[in-house]
Amino acid sequence: MSLIRPFPALRPAPGRAAEVVAPPYDVLTTEEARVRARGKPYSFLHISKPEIDLPEGTDPYAAEVYKKAAENLKAMIAAGVLKQDEAAYYYVYRIQMGAHVQTGIVAAASVADYDTNRIRKHEFTRPDKEDDRVRQIDTTNAQTGPVLLAYPDQPEVDAILAKTAQASPDSDAVADDGVKHTLWVMRDAVDIARITALFDAMHALYIADGHHRSASASRICASRKAANPGHRGAEPYNAFLSVIFPAHEMRILDYNRVIKDLNGLSEETLLEKIRASFEITPASGAVKPARPGQFGLYLAGKWYQLAIKPELIPSSDPVGRLDVSLLQNNLIGPVLGITDPRRDKRIDFVGGIRGLTELEKRVNSGEMALALSLHPTRMEDLMAVADANEVMPPKSTWFEPKLADGMASHLL
Repeated sequence: MSLIRPFPALRPAPGRAAEVVAPPYDVLTTEEARVRARGKPYSFLHISKPEIDLPEGTDPYAAEVYKKAAENLKAMIAAGVLKQDEAAYYYVYRIQMGAHVQTGIVAAASVADYDTNRIRKHEFTRPDKEDDRVRQIDTTNAQTGPVLLAYPDQPEVDAILAKTAQASPDSDAVADDGVKHTLWVMRDAVDIARITALFDAMHALYIADGHHRSASASRICASRKAANPGHRGAEPYNAFLSVIFPAHEMRILDYNRVIKDLNGLSEETLLEKIRASFEITPASGAVKPARPGQFGLYLAGKWYQLAIKPELIPSSDPVGRLDVSLLQNNLIGPVLGITDPRRDKRIDFVGGIRGLTELEKRVNSGEMALALSLHPTRMEDLMAVADANEVMPPKSTWFEPKLADGMASHLL
C-alpha cells in the first residue's frame, strides 16, 4: 500500500460546514462542549463528545456514549448534513488564524507504515486514552478525528496543493474562535496520482498531534484484519484519517511552566542556585525568549532573562538539547525538586496561546510562586527526535491553529 491514498470522505454538504465544524474532541471538557453545542443540532460535538446529549453526570466512557455517537452520526447523514463522496479523492485543507496560513492535504495514511515507524512518533501513549478512541472508532465505524502530520520539504507537493486551492472552495467555515477552515476536493486524476507518487518517495512523515488516534487506528486494523479471512490490504481500516501539512508552514507555540513553590528556598538562594547553570539578566518587562537556550523567569513581580551555559547543551542528543529538557535537567529538577513533571502536582503547563500575561496573573495571584517562559520547540527538533526513535518530554509542543473536527471523516 502507498504511504498515503485518496479516499471518499464523509464531509459537510454544500453550505453546511459552518453548522458542523467543531474544536477537536480533546480540547474541551464535557461542560464546555455542552455550552458550545447549545442550539447547534448539527455541531460535530454531538459525534465527538456525545455525552452532551445524555444526562449530566454520565460517564463519558460508558457504552451508551459511544452508541450515542453512532446514532448521531447516522442521523446527520440521514438529514443530508453530511454526505460521502462517491469516489476517492485527496482534499486540500487550509487553516487561517490571523495572518498565519497553512495549507495541507487530507488523506488516508498507511497503518502499515505507522507500524514500521515510517510515520514517526515522538510521544508515549496512555492505554486508557487509546481504549477510548478504539471504542469510538469501532462503534461509529468511522475515524472522525484526524491525525495531524507533517511532511518534509517537497515544493512540488506544495505547488499542486496551491493550484487546487485556486478554485472555489467546496467547504468553508469560520469557527467560534475566528479561525477559518477551507476545503477543496482534488478531483484531477493526474494530480492525485502525482501526489501519491511524491509521498511514496518521502522517507518519512511525522506525527505532530494525534498519537492516540493513530495508535487506536493501528489496533483497529489489527483486530479487523484478524477477523477478516478475506483480508486484502486495501480495506478502509488499513489507513487512518490524516491532515498533512508541510513542516515549514506549521507553527509551534511556546509551552510555558508555572511552579507552586520555591522548594523551601529563599528568592536569593534560588537565584544563586540557578546561576550555576544559567546567566541571569534582570529584564524591564516580560521575557519572550528570542532563541533556543534562552528562558524567562518571573519571580516576585520581576522578570529575569536566563541563558543556559553553552557547555551544558549536549550537541549529539536530540532530546537532551531541547529547551524543555535543558530547563528540566538544569533547573526544574535539581533546583526546584520536580523530577517527574508528568505527575508532580507542583508544576503546571500554560500554552503560549494564552500569552505571558497569563504567567504573571498566576504568580501575582499567589496560586504559583514562579513562572518560566520558553522558546517554542522547532519542527526540525521534533523531527530529529522522531528520527532517532526517541520520545519528547511532556508538554513540549503546542500546535496552533488546531484542526477542526467535521471537515472530513473516514468511514470504515
